[in-house]
Amino acid sequence: MIELRQFRQFIAVAEELNFRRAAERLRMAQPPLTAAIRKIERELGTSLIERTNRVSRLTEAGRAFLDEARRTLAQADRAVSVATRAGSGLTGSLRVTFVPSSANDLLPQILRSFRAEHPDILLDLTEATTAQQVTALIEGRADLGIVMPPLHNAKGLAIRMLLRNQLIAALPDGHPLAQHNPIRLIELAHEPWVLFPALHGPGLYGRILTACAHAGFIPHTAQEALQMDTIASFVAGGMGVALVPASFALLGRRGVVFRHLIGPGTPVVCELGLAYRDPSVLIDAFDTIARAVACAERGTAE
Repeated sequence: MIELRQFRQFIAVAEELNFRRAAERLRMAQPPLTAAIRKIERELGTSLIERTNRVSRLTEAGRAFLDEARRTLAQADRAVSVATRAGSGLTGSLRVTFVPSSANDLLPQILRSFRAEHPDILLDLTEATTAQQVTALIEGRADLGIVMPPLHNAKGLAIRMLLRNQLIAALPDGHPLAQHNPIRLIELAHEPWVLFPALHGPGLYGRILTACAHAGFIPHTAQEALQMDTIASFVAGGMGVALVPASFALLGRRGVVFRHLIGPGTPVVCELGLAYRDPSVLIDAFDTIARAVACAERGTAE
């Protein structure tokens, strides 16, 4: 029976094509390495290396054995990794819900990093509003949610803050205020507004109304929309003005201009956080990666 140690020894010799260098790489003396390769050949009943006074090249059997030896070591390493992950709880699946706006930039980066570090964990992803996520988390239909706090009717849920984002004005590109930057929030007092529904995003809706109240007015709702993309489309169509995250504006939007806000009621901020009911090793792993991505995002923005 050939051992993993012998596979490693043969791979070193095959890659170096020199016993001395292979022995140095393995941190062992050359004579025992030469003996080890001969023992493998006796076990297999065939030559793996064509020799003169040094290694010349691999035989056809040697080349075939090299490919399989590499696969064997890779599989052995994977077996150890899988067992270690399972023992620590890092296996299985994680049901993640998320607000649509997070899918523009933050979520794809989190998913790439998470899949690279935890390839054996299955992610079950569902797009949902913050209110829908709260219900799903409480009812046990989701494990983790990327939400926009503050949360309403979220008793029993914990939240870990990820990112703070400033809201800016979205205006039709032909709007008179599009000629100015920044603009005062109060200048939008008599405009029709496109707002996120209070029922589905009470936290975001509340922040916008509070900011407008501090500026001295109550926004007139002309249209509601569940997704930032739809809100921007309505703005582009001249249905009204809106406040959207500054990160969303980086994507650009035909027919829409984005302007920073000043004056009473500003800055208007929105937040992204991770919400969950029952802590777990998987949630901690996702949180660690999400925080690292969010930290990098803040650094880029600054």
